[in-house]
Amino acid sequence: MTDARNPDYAPPMAEAIPLGLQHVLAMFVSNFTPAIIIGGAAGFAFGSSDAIFLIQMSMLFAGIATLLQTIGFGPVGARLPVMQGTSFAFIPVMIPIVKTAGMATLFGSIVIAGIFHTLIGTIIGRIRNWFPPLVTGLVIVIIGLMLIPIGIEYAAGGAGDFNKGKPDWGSASHWFQALVVIVVALGVKFYSKGILSSAAILVGLIVGYIVSIPMGSVSFSGIANAAWFALPQPFSYGFELNFAAIIAMCLMCIISAIETVGDISGITKGGAGREATDKELSGGTFADGLGTAVAGVFGGLPNTSFSQNVGLVSLTGVMSRSVVTLGAVFLIICGLVPKVGAIVSSMPISVLGGGVILMFGMVVSAGVNMLSDVNWNKRSMFILAISLSVGLGLKMVPESMQHVGGHTLPLLLTSGLLPAALLAVVLNLILPDEQDG
Repeated sequence: MTDARNPDYAPPMAEAIPLGLQHVLAMFVSNFTPAIIIGGAAGFAFGSSDAIFLIQMSMLFAGIATLLQTIGFGPVGARLPVMQGTSFAFIPVMIPIVKTAGMATLFGSIVIAGIFHTLIGTIIGRIRNWFPPLVTGLVIVIIGLMLIPIGIEYAAGGAGDFNKGKPDWGSASHWFQALVVIVVALGVKFYSKGILSSAAILVGLIVGYIVSIPMGSVSFSGIANAAWFALPQPFSYGFELNFAAIIAMCLMCIISAIETVGDISGITKGGAGREATDKELSGGTFADGLGTAVAGVFGGLPNTSFSQNVGLVSLTGVMSRSVVTLGAVFLIICGLVPKVGAIVSSMPISVLGGGVILMFGMVVSAGVNMLSDVNWNKRSMFILAISLSVGLGLKMVPESMQHVGGHTLPLLLTSGLLPAALLAVVLNLILPDEQDG
């Protein structure tokens, strides 16, 4: 095969470069946003060298993880046009880890969880039926619901009690900048086509950034001080092992692995009109985990396949993995140039908030879309009701677990996401099927 539906097809560079750039633009903002959120949870000032470093590592290791998928080696890699990026799914778990145990514990748990994630590749085919649309859709909805308050806080001027204590927090100027991003992004998304439409949120952020400059909200000092080139250093924030953090991250890896299986299946179905092979699914999971483990060593956050890029493969009809490989190279170059991270980090937090509101809202929408495929009988409604109520309830009222012994169990339970996911999986496995509502 030499057509565009063959993963080994290599289009001419004049065609491959814009297609690769389109893949990067579609995921660029979503890729660095988790780094900004985790940096904020760690107390890193927006625009500081630590914040820039986390953004830089997000770009660098998204590119490296993508190469593991597209090029691969041995059993590692789906060898399909799978674009990897920093995962939103881990954020609700990573924030309490950072706040209670610190960055060294976070990266220790990322490395161990990445190794665990890699091992999931050996059994992914056997546990795939544990995660029907009811379970995966529910988990994605909860992830989005837990992240939305962060978007609102950012749009109002920043997350955390320190920012909320500022006199201008929630002011009209902050909300104006956020609304500019939202309005422009919606306009570009629905009134343009091609690359521009794929990069709607990025365009919205650029316009919001420009608008905020004359408002005095942008500082360029970080850009001037940032280096033109820098290599990552291992264990920049240390390496500590914490049982609760490791368990939480490993459990989330199972969810992430299933997400990657779904994305790989979507790519083969939409791009080549066939089902994904077991080799592609296991190879993709191996790359997912290995990419996360390596990223953790150098200060990168967990990565996973990006669903928006699955849609691009179906939209363009180009299944070529060399196109996505070009996108990966672009990300790696950006990750080695701290000035790129500094430009991103100079963006006003309220501008980013506008984009984050859209992104996290879309996470909820994606989950709802998955739930639309569910047969809504009494069984599925009870699974949703119990899992959602307990998960969100424990997250909203963490004091309810104050008499639970030890430190590990309360941390896991009050994450909200983990008890909801566990309940959904267990109830789906043990409750008998019913034929009618």
